[in-house]
Amino acid sequence: MNLRHIEIFHAVYVNGSVSAAARALNISQPSVSKTLRHAESLLGFELFQRSAGRMVPTEDAHAMFGDVAEIQERVRALREAGRNLRTGGGATLRISALPSLALSALPTAVARFLKTHPDVRFDLQTTHHDDVLRKLYERETEIAIGYQAPRGAPLGQIWLGEGELVMLYREAELPDAPPRLELCQLAGQPFISLAASGPIGHLFTTEVERLGLELNEIVSARTFYIAAALVRAGVGVTVVDNLTAEACLAPGLAMRPLKPSLTFDIHAMHLLDRPPSALASDFLAVLGTVIEAP
Repeated sequence: MNLRHIEIFHAVYVNGSVSAAARALNISQPSVSKTLRHAESLLGFELFQRSAGRMVPTEDAHAMFGDVAEIQERVRALREAGRNLRTGGGATLRISALPSLALSALPTAVARFLKTHPDVRFDLQTTHHDDVLRKLYERETEIAIGYQAPRGAPLGQIWLGEGELVMLYREAELPDAPPRLELCQLAGQPFISLAASGPIGHLFTTEVERLGLELNEIVSARTFYIAAALVRAGVGVTVVDNLTAEACLAPGLAMRPLKPSLTFDIHAMHLLDRPPSALASDFLAVLGTVIEAP
Protein backbone atom coordinates (compact mmCIF):
# COMPACT_ATOMS: atom_id res chain seq x y z
CA MET A 1 0.00 0.00 0.00
CA ASN A 2 1.20 3.48 -0.77
CA LEU A 3 0.37 6.66 1.15
CA ARG A 4 -2.69 7.35 -1.00
CA HIS A 5 -4.10 3.89 -0.22
CA ILE A 6 -3.44 4.46 3.47
CA GLU A 7 -5.14 7.87 3.40
CA ILE A 8 -8.26 6.44 1.70
CA PHE A 9 -8.42 3.41 4.00
CA HIS A 10 -8.08 5.63 7.09
CA ALA A 11 -10.80 8.02 5.88
CA VAL A 12 -13.28 5.23 5.11
CA TYR A 13 -12.57 3.45 8.41
CA VAL A 14 -13.01 6.64 10.47
CA ASN A 15 -16.01 8.05 8.58
CA GLY A 16 -17.88 4.79 7.93
CA SER A 17 -18.82 5.31 4.30
CA VAL A 18 -17.38 6.15 0.91
CA SER A 19 -19.44 9.34 0.61
CA ALA A 20 -18.34 10.62 4.05
CA ALA A 21 -14.70 9.77 3.28
CA ALA A 22 -14.94 11.63 -0.02
CA ARG A 23 -16.29 14.72 1.73
CA ALA A 24 -13.56 14.55 4.39
CA LEU A 25 -10.84 14.37 1.72
CA ASN A 26 -12.60 16.77 -0.67
CA ILE A 27 -12.42 14.30 -3.55
CA SER A 28 -15.03 12.38 -5.58
CA GLN A 29 -16.74 9.18 -4.40
CA PRO A 30 -15.61 7.21 -7.49
CA SER A 31 -12.00 8.15 -6.70
CA VAL A 32 -12.37 6.80 -3.16
CA SER A 33 -13.99 3.56 -4.37
CA LYS A 34 -11.40 3.00 -7.09
CA THR A 35 -8.43 3.55 -4.77
CA LEU A 36 -9.94 1.33 -2.08
CA ARG A 37 -10.51 -1.51 -4.55
CA HIS A 38 -6.93 -1.16 -5.76
CA ALA A 39 -5.62 -1.38 -2.18
CA GLU A 40 -7.69 -4.54 -1.54
CA SER A 41 -6.38 -6.03 -4.79
CA LEU A 42 -2.77 -5.40 -3.74
CA LEU A 43 -3.37 -6.84 -0.27
CA GLY A 44 -5.27 -9.86 -1.51
CA PHE A 45 -8.17 -9.53 0.95
CA GLU A 46 -11.17 -7.30 1.64
CA LEU A 47 -10.90 -4.38 4.03
CA PHE A 48 -14.63 -3.62 4.26
CA GLN A 49 -17.95 -5.39 3.87
CA ARG A 50 -20.42 -3.30 1.90
CA SER A 51 -23.76 -3.22 3.75
CA ALA A 52 -26.68 -0.82 3.07
CA GLY A 53 -24.40 2.07 2.13
CA ARG A 54 -22.12 1.49 5.08
CA MET A 55 -18.56 0.22 5.01
CA VAL A 56 -18.09 -2.33 7.82
CA PRO A 57 -14.40 -3.02 8.57
CA THR A 58 -13.31 -6.65 8.39
CA GLU A 59 -11.20 -8.26 11.10
CA ASP A 60 -8.16 -7.75 8.86
CA ALA A 61 -8.99 -4.04 8.64
CA HIS A 62 -9.27 -3.80 12.43
CA ALA A 63 -5.86 -5.48 12.72
CA MET A 64 -4.29 -2.99 10.30
CA PHE A 65 -5.90 0.17 11.61
CA GLY A 66 -3.50 0.78 14.50
CA ASP A 67 -0.46 0.87 12.22
CA VAL A 68 -2.33 2.87 9.58
CA ALA A 69 -3.43 5.48 12.15
CA GLU A 70 0.18 5.88 13.30
CA ILE A 71 1.39 6.41 9.72
CA GLN A 72 -1.42 8.87 9.06
CA GLU A 73 -0.47 10.87 12.16
CA ARG A 74 3.13 11.01 11.03
CA VAL A 75 2.05 12.24 7.60
CA ARG A 76 -0.13 14.89 9.26
CA ALA A 77 2.81 15.99 11.43
CA LEU A 78 5.04 16.18 8.36
CA ARG A 79 2.50 18.33 6.54
CA GLU A 80 2.23 20.60 9.57
CA ALA A 81 6.01 20.92 9.71
CA GLY A 82 6.04 21.83 6.03
CA ARG A 83 3.33 24.42 6.59
CA ASN A 84 5.31 25.93 9.46
CA LEU A 85 8.43 26.14 7.31
CA ARG A 86 6.43 27.82 4.57
CA THR A 87 4.63 30.31 6.82
CA GLY A 88 7.34 30.71 9.45
CA GLY A 89 5.51 29.23 12.41
CA GLY A 90 8.08 28.78 15.17
CA ALA A 91 10.96 29.66 12.81
CA THR A 92 13.86 31.97 13.63
CA LEU A 93 15.76 33.85 10.93
CA ARG A 94 19.34 34.62 11.94
CA ILE A 95 20.63 37.52 9.87
CA SER A 96 23.61 39.83 10.18
CA ALA A 97 24.24 42.97 8.18
CA LEU A 98 26.72 45.77 7.81
CA PRO A 99 25.82 48.66 10.15
CA SER A 100 24.83 50.86 7.21
CA LEU A 101 22.17 48.28 6.31
CA ALA A 102 21.32 46.92 9.76
CA LEU A 103 20.32 50.36 11.01
CA SER A 104 18.35 51.45 7.95
CA ALA A 105 16.91 48.99 5.41
CA LEU A 106 16.87 45.92 7.66
CA PRO A 107 14.48 47.27 10.36
CA THR A 108 12.02 48.45 7.71
CA ALA A 109 12.06 45.03 6.01
CA VAL A 110 11.57 43.19 9.31
CA ALA A 111 8.58 45.37 10.20
CA ARG A 112 6.95 44.67 6.81
CA PHE A 113 7.66 40.95 6.96
CA LEU A 114 6.18 40.51 10.44
CA LYS A 115 2.86 41.89 9.24
CA THR A 116 2.38 38.79 7.09
CA HIS A 117 4.51 36.36 9.16
CA PRO A 118 3.72 37.22 12.79
CA ASP A 119 5.05 33.90 14.13
CA VAL A 120 8.56 34.39 12.78
CA ARG A 121 11.35 35.32 15.18
CA PHE A 122 14.46 37.25 14.16
CA ASP A 123 17.98 37.06 15.56
CA LEU A 124 19.68 40.18 14.17
CA GLN A 125 23.21 41.47 14.55
CA THR A 126 25.64 43.83 12.90
CA THR A 127 28.85 42.66 11.30
CA HIS A 128 31.77 44.15 9.44
CA HIS A 129 33.00 43.18 6.01
CA ASP A 130 36.06 41.33 7.31
CA ASP A 131 33.97 39.31 9.78
CA VAL A 132 31.30 38.00 7.39
CA LEU A 133 33.02 34.72 6.55
CA ARG A 134 33.72 33.81 10.18
CA LYS A 135 30.14 34.46 11.28
CA LEU A 136 28.80 32.23 8.51
CA TYR A 137 31.28 29.40 9.10
CA GLU A 138 30.74 29.43 12.87
CA ARG A 139 26.95 29.43 12.35
CA GLU A 140 26.50 32.71 14.23
CA THR A 141 24.33 33.76 11.33
CA GLU A 142 22.64 32.09 8.37
CA ILE A 143 22.69 35.07 6.02
CA ALA A 144 24.96 38.10 5.90
CA ILE A 145 23.82 41.27 4.14
CA GLY A 146 26.61 43.33 2.66
CA TYR A 147 28.13 44.72 -0.50
CA GLN A 148 30.24 41.83 -1.74
CA ALA A 149 31.76 38.61 -0.47
CA PRO A 150 35.29 38.88 0.93
CA ARG A 151 37.82 38.26 -1.84
CA GLY A 152 38.24 34.54 -2.52
CA ALA A 153 35.54 33.47 -0.06
CA PRO A 154 33.52 30.41 -1.18
CA LEU A 155 30.12 32.00 -0.63
CA GLY A 156 26.90 32.16 -2.57
CA GLN A 157 25.49 35.63 -3.28
CA ILE A 158 21.95 36.80 -3.96
CA TRP A 159 21.60 40.25 -5.47
CA LEU A 160 19.21 42.44 -3.47
CA GLY A 161 19.56 45.83 -5.09
CA GLU A 162 21.79 48.76 -5.80
CA GLY A 163 23.03 51.53 -3.55
CA GLU A 164 24.61 54.87 -4.37
CA LEU A 165 27.17 57.12 -2.71
CA VAL A 166 25.87 60.53 -1.67
CA MET A 167 27.31 63.61 -0.05
CA LEU A 168 25.94 64.32 3.44
CA TYR A 169 26.35 67.89 4.63
CA ARG A 170 24.80 70.73 6.59
CA GLU A 171 22.54 72.85 4.40
CA ALA A 172 24.14 76.07 5.62
CA GLU A 173 27.48 75.02 4.12
CA LEU A 174 26.10 74.44 0.60
CA PRO A 175 22.85 76.44 0.47
CA ASP A 176 22.54 76.45 -3.33
CA ALA A 177 23.64 72.86 -4.00
CA PRO A 178 22.52 71.46 -7.38
CA PRO A 179 20.63 68.12 -7.63
CA ARG A 180 23.95 66.29 -8.00
CA LEU A 181 27.33 67.30 -6.61
CA GLU A 182 30.71 66.77 -8.23
CA LEU A 183 33.49 65.54 -5.98
CA CYS A 184 35.57 68.57 -6.90
CA GLN A 185 33.10 70.60 -4.79
CA LEU A 186 34.63 68.91 -1.75
CA ALA A 187 37.84 70.86 -2.29
CA GLY A 188 38.48 73.11 0.67
CA GLN A 189 35.71 71.54 2.78
CA PRO A 190 36.66 69.81 6.05
CA PHE A 191 36.15 66.19 5.03
CA ILE A 192 35.29 63.13 7.12
CA SER A 193 36.95 60.19 5.38
CA LEU A 194 35.69 56.61 5.16
CA ALA A 195 38.66 55.25 3.24
CA ALA A 196 39.10 52.37 5.72
CA SER A 197 35.44 51.31 5.75
CA GLY A 198 35.69 48.35 3.37
CA PRO A 199 34.55 48.00 -0.27
CA ILE A 200 32.57 51.25 -0.32
CA GLY A 201 35.49 53.22 1.09
CA HIS A 202 37.67 51.66 -1.58
CA LEU A 203 35.14 52.63 -4.27
CA PHE A 204 35.24 56.25 -3.16
CA THR A 205 39.02 56.37 -2.79
CA THR A 206 39.51 54.94 -6.28
CA GLU A 207 37.32 57.68 -7.75
CA VAL A 208 39.16 60.42 -5.84
CA GLU A 209 42.48 59.09 -7.14
CA ARG A 210 41.11 58.89 -10.68
CA LEU A 211 40.11 62.54 -10.51
CA GLY A 212 43.43 63.55 -8.92
CA LEU A 213 41.70 65.31 -6.02
CA GLU A 214 43.32 66.28 -2.75
CA LEU A 215 40.79 66.42 0.07
CA ASN A 216 41.10 68.13 3.41
CA GLU A 217 40.66 64.97 5.51
CA ILE A 218 40.36 66.00 9.14
CA VAL A 219 38.80 62.84 10.56
CA SER A 220 38.86 59.18 9.50
CA ALA A 221 35.77 57.18 10.52
CA ARG A 222 35.40 53.39 10.34
CA THR A 223 31.59 53.31 10.03
CA PHE A 224 29.14 55.39 8.07
CA TYR A 225 27.08 56.15 11.15
CA ILE A 226 30.05 57.69 12.95
CA ALA A 227 30.70 59.82 9.88
CA ALA A 228 27.05 60.92 9.79
CA ALA A 229 27.13 61.79 13.50
CA LEU A 230 30.21 63.94 12.90
CA VAL A 231 28.38 65.82 10.15
CA ARG A 232 25.47 66.48 12.53
CA ALA A 233 27.97 67.82 15.07
CA GLY A 234 29.31 70.30 12.51
CA VAL A 235 32.72 68.70 12.05
CA GLY A 236 32.57 68.60 8.25
CA VAL A 237 31.04 66.89 5.24
CA THR A 238 31.23 63.24 4.22
CA VAL A 239 30.32 60.78 1.49
CA VAL A 240 28.25 57.78 2.60
CA ASP A 241 25.76 55.35 1.10
CA ASN A 242 22.25 56.62 0.38
CA LEU A 243 20.63 54.30 2.96
CA THR A 244 22.74 55.65 5.81
CA ALA A 245 22.19 59.23 4.68
CA GLU A 246 18.42 58.81 4.50
CA ALA A 247 18.33 57.24 7.97
CA CYS A 248 20.44 60.07 9.42
CA LEU A 249 18.72 63.06 7.85
CA ALA A 250 17.64 65.63 10.39
CA PRO A 251 16.68 69.32 10.32
CA GLY A 252 19.61 71.26 8.91
CA LEU A 253 21.14 68.29 7.06
CA ALA A 254 20.93 67.49 3.36
CA MET A 255 22.15 64.84 0.94
CA ARG A 256 22.96 64.89 -2.75
CA PRO A 257 24.01 62.07 -5.09
CA LEU A 258 27.30 62.44 -6.89
CA LYS A 259 28.06 63.41 -10.48
CA PRO A 260 29.05 61.09 -12.05
CA SER A 261 27.14 58.60 -9.92
CA LEU A 262 29.03 55.98 -7.88
CA THR A 263 26.88 52.89 -7.39
CA PHE A 264 27.42 49.52 -5.74
CA ASP A 265 25.56 46.23 -5.43
CA ILE A 266 24.05 44.88 -2.22
CA HIS A 267 24.02 41.10 -1.70
CA ALA A 268 22.80 38.45 0.71
CA MET A 269 25.68 36.03 1.32
CA HIS A 270 25.43 32.42 2.50
CA LEU A 271 27.51 29.26 2.66
CA LEU A 272 27.38 27.29 -0.57
CA ASP A 273 26.11 24.19 1.23
CA ARG A 274 23.51 26.14 3.20
CA PRO A 275 21.34 28.13 0.77
CA PRO A 276 18.50 30.22 2.25
CA SER A 277 15.30 28.42 3.23
CA ALA A 278 12.03 29.25 1.49
CA LEU A 279 11.11 31.50 4.41
CA ALA A 280 14.46 33.31 4.32
CA SER A 281 14.12 33.76 0.55
CA ASP A 282 10.72 35.39 1.09
CA PHE A 283 12.28 37.78 3.59
CA LEU A 284 15.15 38.63 1.23
CA ALA A 285 12.58 39.51 -1.44
CA VAL A 286 11.02 42.02 0.99
CA LEU A 287 14.45 43.40 1.89
CA GLY A 288 15.27 43.83 -1.79
CA THR A 289 12.06 45.81 -2.27
CA VAL A 290 13.04 48.12 0.59
CA ILE A 291 16.55 48.64 -0.78
CA GLU A 292 15.28 49.39 -4.29
CA ALA A 293 12.48 51.72 -3.13
CA PRO A 294 12.85 55.20 -4.67
